Amino acid sequence: DSQVAAFSATAVASMTTEQVSALASNQVAALTTAQVKSLTTAQVASLTTGQIDKLTTAQLTALSTAQVAAMETQDFAKLTTDQMASLSATQFKALKTSQIESLTTDQAKALTTSQLAALSSAQMKAVETDDLAAMSTAQIRSITSTNIAAMSTVQVNKMTTDQVAALSNSQLKAMTTAQVAALTTSQVAAIETTDVAALRTTQVAVLSTSGVAAMTTSQVAALSTAGVVALTTSQVAALTTSAIAAMTTSQVAAIETTDVAALRTTQV
Repeated sequence: DSQVAAFSATAVASMTTEQVSALASNQVAALTTAQVKSLTTAQVASLTTGQIDKLTTAQLTALSTAQVAAMETQDFAKLTTDQMASLSATQFKALKTSQIESLTTDQAKALTTSQLAALSSAQMKAVETDDLAAMSTAQIRSITSTNIAAMSTVQVNKMTTDQVAALSNSQLKAMTTAQVAALTTSQVAAIETTDVAALRTTQVAVLSTSGVAAMTTSQVAALSTAGVVALTTSQVAALTTSAIAAMTTSQVAAIETTDVAALRTTQV
């Protein structure tokens, strides 16, 4: 180990990929940060899973963005949660989408808020639904509004109710109409009342009728008058009698005449 650590950084960089992959895991762990920095991307790609597993957090943080991106996906997926959490936001932003896809659920849960905030839209789309659903509410809140809008409808549909409830006003407002339409009834019911009030009219209009029917009285009462105007006839018809009863006078006055005509007698 001490012999390997005695190599100059230049000497390490001159090693063939075969020589690098032949190093014992304890020899890899003994490399200095200067030696690790000198590794070529081809050498990093040649590291075995056993060698990657032995890299210290200090060695990992010393890697350049190009070196981190050079890791084989199967090796990247074997990083421990401590190793994963040690990567800087800059390093994380440089990861290939295939590396993001390879994340395990445990690794996803270990990601820092700064790492998640650094993700590109393409990387966000690459997050597996199981990994996304395993994230904490603090992690979800760290995702940029741009990346929330970049998520697929499948990703949105698989979010837990706690995660939906944790979304900020800006995150919820950033959701596309396709994403809002993909929300399940339990997800719609989980939206915070302050966030319901912030929904754009185009978002309100695409809520599923079952989602509207699942809204709590507090949520319905929180709808802006513009939001009430945006409700479709089928959405108004789906409102429960308790939800109708919870509406303010200004909300009732905002119901469009064509929608009023569609009200059931029990709603009136």
